[in-house]
Amino acid sequence: MGMPSRRTIVDKADIAVSNLVSTGGYLNPEQSSRFIRKLLDVPTILNQVRRVVMNAPVMNVDKIGFASRIMKAAPAAGTPLLATDRSAPTTSQIVLTTKETIAEVNIPYDVLEDNIERGTLESTIMSMITERVALDLEELLILGDTSSADAYLALLDGLIVQCSSHVVTITGDPAAERAMSKDLCKQMIKALPTKYLRNRSALRYFCSHNNETDYRDTLADRETALGDQLVEGIRPVYAYGVPVVPVALMPEDHMLMTHPQNIIWGIQRDILIETDKDIRARSLIVVVTLRIDSKFEEEDAVVLMTGIQAL
Repeated sequence: MGMPSRRTIVDKADIAVSNLVSTGGYLNPEQSSRFIRKLLDVPTILNQVRRVVMNAPVMNVDKIGFASRIMKAAPAAGTPLLATDRSAPTTSQIVLTTKETIAEVNIPYDVLEDNIERGTLESTIMSMITERVALDLEELLILGDTSSADAYLALLDGLIVQCSSHVVTITGDPAAERAMSKDLCKQMIKALPTKYLRNRSALRYFCSHNNETDYRDTLADRETALGDQLVEGIRPVYAYGVPVVPVALMPEDHMLMTHPQNIIWGIQRDILIETDKDIRARSLIVVVTLRIDSKFEEEDAVVLMTGIQAL
């Protein structure tokens, strides 16, 4: 048999894509869950934060906790606590309101041809979509700013804009004084209210890849077994008990510290996938539309550092 024609390739691709979607192009609940799992397989900050799958554009997430000490000195036997000494939890709600985002993936005919022959076209299409969509969602999650001139970033306020209570600004000249180091990490630790430091290993420093490399390099300079391992391997690095985690789209002059589960990422279950062809560019166009939002559960439990200088 000869090689399939371009028309046959695209027709088969259309069939493969149509197998991904239900009537009207919306993924059914099982397909949506699979798509979201694929998004989280991509190494972005999305797979570390708290994910909330929403069935509607707006969702209230309940918060509950105690704002102050609840233990009291015990009164004499048989005497109840005074009403003023009794504690009640503080409750509130976080409102997630999703914004519509759209992504377009162009798949060249030769890629379609290779994968049709191997019988892996559906998997390839989904992989190409989720890899790009995950990075774009990470960008919006981190850099979103409703005052931005970029229409995509202006959809919502991201993590950097939302952080306002504990902001540490690094200044100094020469720039080496502002390079990523354990001293910068110490300043962030000290800026976080003590009540959030009980379990340091659960916190994360989220920084750029270059800053993580610079910090790893300062540890690798030590003439120890740890120094050798950090040069030769990819073992995690820590600062004062807190893992330092590189994030692809974190700006190099920023670093964020919080518990990953303190970041709530809401994604609406209704995910739309549509296709078209660009016959001049000889590619299949796959368009994905989905709705998302993100909030901190407790903004007071976040520290933002600005002014870092990558070496």
